Amino acid sequence: MVEIVGPRKRGKAAPAVAAEAPDWSAAARHLRRDPVLKRVIRTEGPCTLTPVQREPYEALVRAIAHQQVHGRAAEAILGRFIALFPGTVFPPPAMVLATPVEAMRGCGFSQSKVAAIRDIAEKAEGGLVPTRVAAAALDDAALIERLTAIRGVGRWTVEMLLMFTLGRTDILPIDDFGVREGWKVAAGLEAQPKPKELAAIGEAWAPWRSIAAWYLWRAADRAKRSAFKPQ
Repeated sequence: MVEIVGPRKRGKAAPAVAAEAPDWSAAARHLRRDPVLKRVIRTEGPCTLTPVQREPYEALVRAIAHQQVHGRAAEAILGRFIALFPGTVFPPPAMVLATPVEAMRGCGFSQSKVAAIRDIAEKAEGGLVPTRVAAAALDDAALIERLTAIRGVGRWTVEMLLMFTLGRTDILPIDDFGVREGWKVAAGLEAQPKPKELAAIGEAWAPWRSIAAWYLWRAADRAKRSAFKPQ
């Protein structure tokens, strides 16, 4: 497991920091045993997956902001939200809970997203959302069960947290369209595999299923670009 633990500041969140890029060469050697992934790895080169060091609470709020919204629009909304709290890198839960709903709605959040963000803040205050340090003591399944109890947080959202914030190496998001599309194009299939099918295929990729997912996302992206034929 690649676990990146940083100091927790009181009163305001620590700034997000991209960790030094891990060495995924052992993962690549293992995944090359799969002939399909071997071709993808040859095409894409070394994996550059690098977890970003931030607290799970912040990662979940950011994930809610990005749900069903274009990336740039989500970042603009987050920028307005953070601007409500001068002097903080990212507003801590107590400050969010003290903020009027109307002010959060004014940033561009829908009513349902405001409710979800406030629930995340409430659960962080109550300890259900663990700190990075506390999360290190919990396995993947425990974190998924624990965090999906929060309003607006589904399994996929927690899987992204596990991969891109906590650096867990053995996550295969089988419900992710891009991952299943990546396997379809890489394996030359007519249709995407069903989630259970991909889960069975991916058992051989453990303990590096997060890296396999990264490569499948890249394969899907490459296929999407190559399908564009300018007139």
